[in-house]
Amino acid sequence: MSAQRPVTAPDFLLSRAHGSIRTQGAVEVFDNPEDAIRALKSKKAELVVGALPFRRDHKAALTVPRSVIREEGPLEPHAYYRQGEGSRLTARLKALDPSLEQHRHRVQAAIETIRNQPLDKVVLARAVDVEFDEPVDPRLIAARLIDLSYARDGFIADLTPAGEDFVGAMLVGSSPEVLIKKQGSTVSAFPLAGSAPRSADKVQDRINGESLRASAKDHEEHAYVVDHLRRLLAPLCKRLEISAQPELISTNEMWHLATPIVGTLKDPGLSALELATIVHPTPAICGTPTHAAEELISFAESDRRFYAGAVGWCDATGDGEYMVAIRCAEVAGDGRTARAWAGGGLIADSVAEEEVAETTAKLRTIMRALGIS
Repeated sequence: MSAQRPVTAPDFLLSRAHGSIRTQGAVEVFDNPEDAIRALKSKKAELVVGALPFRRDHKAALTVPRSVIREEGPLEPHAYYRQGEGSRLTARLKALDPSLEQHRHRVQAAIETIRNQPLDKVVLARAVDVEFDEPVDPRLIAARLIDLSYARDGFIADLTPAGEDFVGAMLVGSSPEVLIKKQGSTVSAFPLAGSAPRSADKVQDRINGESLRASAKDHEEHAYVVDHLRRLLAPLCKRLEISAQPELISTNEMWHLATPIVGTLKDPGLSALELATIVHPTPAICGTPTHAAEELISFAESDRRFYAGAVGWCDATGDGEYMVAIRCAEVAGDGRTARAWAGGGLIADSVAEEEVAETTAKLRTIMRALGIS
């Protein structure tokens, strides 16, 4: 397959409705954001693309690309990935980590911990392992995700810079959640927290959405995320506008509560990458207080690696955009296996069975792209 792959096939892409970027090659790589930030500020690097891991003490996967193509709208997948040999993909579910029943038990245990310990919220995720009949090109999965996304969102990031455990691996996904975006002196975020599954039945679908809009539990869960971003961004901004009430938005698979956040930086020299490291991880994918939630996640889950991290880009002017790495999968370097994740936010009033069902609904985004029901 690689011999026939188009010469324009990127190593990194971020497709967004308002503008997209794709890159090829590597002039330099970084396994930590601090070195990348210094390279950008010194103008030794014009652009850095890649991924930040979930855990802040793990290695990043950041690249100074050899070539860059920017587009004003979303990316249009190459015909190679829509027809003929390049469009073929046969995948099957190999394993669950953990089983649904085990996940239900640990969700219930986490809810009890929240009720009895100084922990307000934690996000617990589960993973599914997938295997392919033939080695898959992650760009095909990205192409399918873009085509299946209502907003044409999609990303891929080469994880090789993170070290020998990640050589050739790629993170691929379609995230609706903006961790941070910076353009000039303007900073913005679009956090999501509080979710409900879509339904093929139009009446039931609207009921699901309106139930989410009215849910006190989901509004509480969402408020933790907004408060986190307000606390960290307000000192950096001379103006910060945050909607009083979240909006109800939807993807093809989920309803979400979302709050637009827009501010004017006191120091326009702060880069998007710096801002991403300041606000990550948010309670949308970790919990609050952050340290307590991180500890529980590390105890309860397998390593998330780059799931629930961030994927994006930052240029030497400081402009850039980072998406929360959700609705994604990590494709192994040999292209034969992949692992996908989905999580749900837990507070004291959460119900374990509903939270397990939420992870199943969220997994539909990546599973549809893989052709797995």
